[in-house]
Amino acid sequence: MFGPEGPTLRELAVQALSSVERGYDLLAPKFDRTPFRTPDVVLDSVTQALAPLGPFADGLDLCCGTGAGTRALAGLCRRSVTGIDFSAGMLDVARRRVRPAAGGPRLAWVRGDARALPFTAAFDLVVSFGAFGHFLPRERAGLFAGVHSVLRPGGCFAFPVFAPPRPGHRAFWLLLGFDTVMRVRNALWRPPFVMYYRAFRLGDVLGELARAGFTVELHALPGFGRRADGSPRARLVTARRPDARPAELTPRPAG
Repeated sequence: MFGPEGPTLRELAVQALSSVERGYDLLAPKFDRTPFRTPDVVLDSVTQALAPLGPFADGLDLCCGTGAGTRALAGLCRRSVTGIDFSAGMLDVARRRVRPAAGGPRLAWVRGDARALPFTAAFDLVVSFGAFGHFLPRERAGLFAGVHSVLRPGGCFAFPVFAPPRPGHRAFWLLLGFDTVMRVRNALWRPPFVMYYRAFRLGDVLGELARAGFTVELHALPGFGRRADGSPRARLVTARRPDARPAELTPRPAG
């Protein structure tokens, strides 16, 4: 599953019994050689889908890990790209592997918690790849409100989602088994390691984004095919922060 250069079973066990932050610090040097790293085909598909929605000046890669998504974001933003993650180990790897291109946007790396973003309205585009399983459902409202606050008016929050496997598919039972083991682990062991594959339900997420003040659209991602019912296997969620109203931009006359 991981290959000879990936983490050993013992290393994975130590990581799984750590906190999320410490676990990713330990995994960071070998993270890009695991299935947890977002595949290039997903990054390329998202980049192609976002390009017509620009232009974008400043971008943020939320939970950037070792920077694969940050590198993709650098092809979309003309002025600056920032990667934020709470794992110092992942950021160390990202700094070494993702270098600014000549004539490309400035790169910055910030260690911080995605649930308490240390920015003002500074970005036109925020993306995230595969990180939402690390947030409990009750945390998403605050997470989305925080993303809304760091976007400029008219800015876009985007992330890919994949259709869940059907109960008759082997992957359904693998993901169910993983989540069950994780819940048992967290009931018996501290600190918790939050990673649940089946807790991010699209219908719930769309409602939470709308309540955070976003205007939401779904775009089918080509190249991933369709399910038997005709629905896309992969979609891009784009959540826009609405433009400021004229009344918000023009001071009201005195008196």
